Amino acid sequence: MPALKQLLDSGRAVEGSRPCPRAVVAAPAWRNAAGRLASGRLALLGLWGEPEAAHMALRDTQTGEVGVISILCPERRYPSVSERHPPALRLERTLRDLYGLTPEGLPDPRPWLDHGWGGAAAPEPYPFLPVEGDCLHQIAVGPVHAGIIEPGHFRFTASGETVVRLEQRLGYTHKGVEALAEGAEIGAAARLAGRVSGDSTVAYALAFSRAVEAALGVTAPPRAAWLRGLMAELERLANHVSDIGAICNDAAFPLLHTHGGILREQTLRACDAAFGHRMMRDCIRPGGVAADLAPDGVAALRALTRSFAQRFPAMVRVYDETPSLLDRTTGAGVLTPALARQYAAGGYVGRASGRDFDARLAMPYAPYDALSFTAPTREDGDVHARIWVRILEVEQTLALIGQILDRLPEGPLSEALPAPDAPCEGLAVVEGFRGDVLAWVRIDADGRVARMHLRDPSWFQWPLLEAAIENNIVADFPLCNKSFNCSYSGCDL
Repeated sequence: MPALKQLLDSGRAVEGSRPCPRAVVAAPAWRNAAGRLASGRLALLGLWGEPEAAHMALRDTQTGEVGVISILCPERRYPSVSERHPPALRLERTLRDLYGLTPEGLPDPRPWLDHGWGGAAAPEPYPFLPVEGDCLHQIAVGPVHAGIIEPGHFRFTASGETVVRLEQRLGYTHKGVEALAEGAEIGAAARLAGRVSGDSTVAYALAFSRAVEAALGVTAPPRAAWLRGLMAELERLANHVSDIGAICNDAAFPLLHTHGGILREQTLRACDAAFGHRMMRDCIRPGGVAADLAPDGVAALRALTRSFAQRFPAMVRVYDETPSLLDRTTGAGVLTPALARQYAAGGYVGRASGRDFDARLAMPYAPYDALSFTAPTREDGDVHARIWVRILEVEQTLALIGQILDRLPEGPLSEALPAPDAPCEGLAVVEGFRGDVLAWVRIDADGRVARMHLRDPSWFQWPLLEAAIENNIVADFPLCNKSFNCSYSGCDL
């Protein structure tokens, strides 16, 4: 029997959970799930909680099926998953900070998001992990950084110029997203979801909307689904081309940063012309989309793809024919395929290290189930590979934009949301530019959001940056960091 089905069958099924089942299991089954995660039979999609329960979204790596298991915690305790499966560690530390749920056997008892909120006294200094050896020194970077960037602290231990250990300290942009969503009207919660990580506002709005639609048994009209796909690809395009230039800038090659910035600006202006907002914020809502493609939107997007056809290949040629630049990116920040699989790393981080997961293909949803495209992968896992995956994805995205514009169906833009007969739950996974974004929502009998959880792909990518930078020189950290480009805000919740 498939591993996930066996776990779900061992528990009590929860009514009203769609499109995938949820079951409440006992402690032995929860521990069994941790063991199957450690063996690779299951992949961890998410781990979240509420005051008296913890939940895990799991994907069976053999069948591709997705399900959620839950464990009740009346005494605020549950068996640790990270004791067997390290990718769950930061999520479990977060559950303890937010809800007081204590994982029994937790390998690292330090707080994660909690920086001493509301305490009368100053919080104790954060105890960074010790490093032993001769001639070691520490370099503290952040949380305040130069330029416009979110706050995060990076503590390097180095031997000369070689990084021995990097440890991250995040949580500085904690906003209380899950608490703000409790009791919110669905439209207000959708606007909140779209602001969790600003560069992925389309992906978050789409994930949340699809989760609500699953809970209520609603399907967005075909035209709305295709417009959503168009927005998602435009968001992917703007971020990828900007990242390519920014990575090169961190290798002291600003020429490509300039060209990437020009293409990003052109993309954002085309988005504004097509949908009335440069970032397309609040353009997607549960039930469909907020507005149709503008009358001159198709022309603006066609012009954008023509501009990319002229400019982007030349940008790639400059990158690929500059030996001094390739010397910096090739072999730097290598992430092994084994770690990418263990952490179920999504997006360009995972695909540059051989993990070919793309939610648009592995868990197809409209309009991608009717479009032709591939998810480019590489095996080398270095900065160069992560750049090349982005380059190839830009080419795929331009083709997808063309397909959508050629085949965009007519019809209504939204479907009314029905009032629920009883509490219901929905889960959705969509492919953002960084990787898979998960949304889970519970709607109460009054049609309001009772609980909401949003999981950024960076939860499983930040720890891998710590591994990838080991044995690199300190000066290559900006290069490696930007090649990952993890979200701070998306993980600080």
